[in-house]
Amino acid sequence: MYPVPTVTIDGVPEPLPPHVSILDVREDLEWAHAHIDGAVHIPLMELPQRLAEVPDGQVLVVCKIGGRSAQAVAYLNQQGLDAVNLDGGMLGWEAAGRPMVSESGATPAVV
Repeated sequence: MYPVPTVTIDGVPEPLPPHVSILDVREDLEWAHAHIDGAVHIPLMELPQRLAEVPDGQVLVVCKIGGRSAQAVAYLNQQGLDAVNLDGGMLGWEAAGRPMVSESGATPAVV
């Protein structure tokens, strides 16, 4: 197995460069509570069926901590896409004070 390209939150520019998209592979409930504005949401288990929805260019893949996103990155890279895992996931994003939105209008919080 090949190593999964990974970046920590410190290595993610703010704001994100225009050529970088975010793919969130968490479940619907997690997404509803908090996500990165502009991210594409495709739960990990739906990724093979929804591969065409993954944005072109470099994709930063996030989940809660980094485990599911690492699996997604391995899969996406096997499919020839340029994907990188966010180590620490949304918990790291939240801890770094990066902006988030929620679907409910409540204060965004990673669950």
